[in-house]
Amino acid sequence: MARITNSDTLPFVESRYELGMLASQRVRDLNGGAEPVVDKDDDKPTVVALREIATGKLDIENLRHEFVQSYKETPVVADSEESLEIAATEDPQLREIDAELENTLVSEPVDPSEIEETADLSAE
Repeated sequence: MARITNSDTLPFVESRYELGMLASQRVRDLNGGAEPVVDKDDDKPTVVALREIATGKLDIENLRHEFVQSYKETPVVADSEESLEIAATEDPQLREIDAELENTLVSEPVDPSEIEETADLSAE
């Protein structure tokens, strides 16, 4: 195998940063069962991906699209309390744990001196 350099691949991508992103996406594709467009020989998927990009046989626009879509498909979790409450009420085990916690919580505030006394006793 001939050695692949950045200068071999840069005519097909806009920057070395993009080269890294696109090569990583192509490696994921190859590991997922995609057929290489160049001879694989005994090369690792990373080398095969770089060789594919350097030959120009790979559809770079499609690879860019796949890369962007791979991040769009990742679900985004809202940081609101509502989403946590909804999730907790949907799972029966979580509902049971919530009920146990509510039963163990003290309805009246605890005096801070009681907490200090308890901490002192446990330290001994």
